[in-house]
Amino acid sequence: MRGGQSLAEALETYLTEWSERTGIAVETWALPSTDVPSRIGAGVLAAMREALGNVEAHSGASLVSVAVTSGRDGLRMTIRDHGRGFTTLRAGRGIARMRATFTELGGSLSVTGTQGEGTTVSGVVPRRG
Repeated sequence: MRGGQSLAEALETYLTEWSERTGIAVETWALPSTDVPSRIGAGVLAAMREALGNVEAHSGASLVSVAVTSGRDGLRMTIRDHGRGFTTLRAGRGIARMRATFTELGGSLSVTGTQGEGTTVSGVVPRRG
């Protein structure tokens, strides 16, 4: 992570900067309490940046909720906006990049939405680096 930061510190810094820049409030549900291999941390951070870019560009949300947790099964990321959602997912380049990042790390990523209620991006990667 940047300047020797842990994943939690890097996420917290990024979320604060992003919220201040966009004016979209961030509700942080959880950040990892243990560090993870740098390759995994970098991938999760990249996917989060992409997901939040989509929130900013497409959702119309004023609030986004974020949870990144680390457990025996791996690292789980959930980003939920409270915006306009969708009825049919048009998987653009951003979603393809997020999925590719998680796949390269041995994980998976899903994107679901409900019209008028928001979109949820969730993914999991194994802990090994």
